[in-house]
Amino acid sequence: MEPLRNYLDRLQPDFSKDGRFERYSAIYEMIDNLFYTPATITQFAPHVRDGIDLKRVMTLTVLAVLPCVFTGIWNIGFQANTAMVNLIIDSAPGWRGGLLDFLGSNYDPGSAWDNMLHGVVYVIPVFVVALLVGGVWEILFAVIRKRKLSEGILVISLLFTLTLPPTIPLWQAALGISFGVVIGKEVFGGTGKNFINPVLAGRAFLYFAYPAQISGDSVWTAVDGFSGATPLGLMSAGGVESVSVHNITWTQAFLGQIQGAMGETSTLACLLGGAFLVYTGIVSWRIIAGAFTGMFLTAILFNLAGSDANPMFSVPWYWHLVLGGFAFGTIFLATDPVTSACTNSGRWLYGLLIGILVVIIRVANPTIPECTMFAILLANILAPLIDYSVMQVNIRKRLQGYGRQ
Repeated sequence: MEPLRNYLDRLQPDFSKDGRFERYSAIYEMIDNLFYTPATITQFAPHVRDGIDLKRVMTLTVLAVLPCVFTGIWNIGFQANTAMVNLIIDSAPGWRGGLLDFLGSNYDPGSAWDNMLHGVVYVIPVFVVALLVGGVWEILFAVIRKRKLSEGILVISLLFTLTLPPTIPLWQAALGISFGVVIGKEVFGGTGKNFINPVLAGRAFLYFAYPAQISGDSVWTAVDGFSGATPLGLMSAGGVESVSVHNITWTQAFLGQIQGAMGETSTLACLLGGAFLVYTGIVSWRIIAGAFTGMFLTAILFNLAGSDANPMFSVPWYWHLVLGGFAFGTIFLATDPVTSACTNSGRWLYGLLIGILVVIIRVANPTIPECTMFAILLANILAPLIDYSVMQVNIRKRLQGYGRQ
């Protein structure tokens, strides 16, 4: 790597102040920081010197998401290969089928290799499109504003990809990431200044703009002509008994062997990633614990209330935990340090709000069973108010304490 370091050092004066390519210094910084630790460090107060930086935070986040990536890739291939066997289909259509045939895939659902191959040809293209399009927007805004590029686009693109169904058209993925990066982030000033999660902003845009490609029963399995509802969709129509009829067990849902988005199906993978993020101090455990507590208590209340007309009242908390994008959204999206609450008490309230809203919307409005993104976006909007209220309560308590002295 030494020749690369020397080459970048020779180019550096051209991209510095008054250099020939000063306007494009953000691109140089992006390439340099991709391979090496940033040279800029804090020197004086009030900044705190620490061993971690944004690049390392994003790297650790990517590592935490990898279990979801691998289990998601396997599950996409497994669901597709299983459907192809049932429908007696010999090969996948289009360029993906040609590529899989070239790689020697036998479309065997019992083969981990065949499942991974089939899943890769759906996940990687969407991720590449999201990364390239999102990266272009990041570079454009960095050049115009004469600011450094943020490494966050890698995480945003990856998380955005994992929230989508495998059948999403690539051009729609490009539109979604464009909306998320531009409207959800850059128009507010960029990294650290947005008040809603850009991943969820992009997904919400696709949900309302192209509902046929982002929801329904035909988008979760990458096989033309195959229709299969997610367990959450089945429960919204017929309760817990409906998943039993389709031979879906809680263990399958926990491990991720079910219909669903590309990286949201495995609760186990999400918990492993969450434990890593909490251990490294990247996210707050209070938000995760608050969301799980809110979900648990609200589900118990609905179970006690009961309803003969709405089967979702009877869904127990442990099913809510493994259904839809609850675990993925709570661990990887709700904990975004920029858009979540900042005070410790506020984080508990913020998490509780998300858990409560997820169950209420699922039960009260079964037509929108996958509502985690709406719950998190609403909590994002209310996060500043939550922090403000917590700080005001603390101020009043301290003033009262001074008065008693």
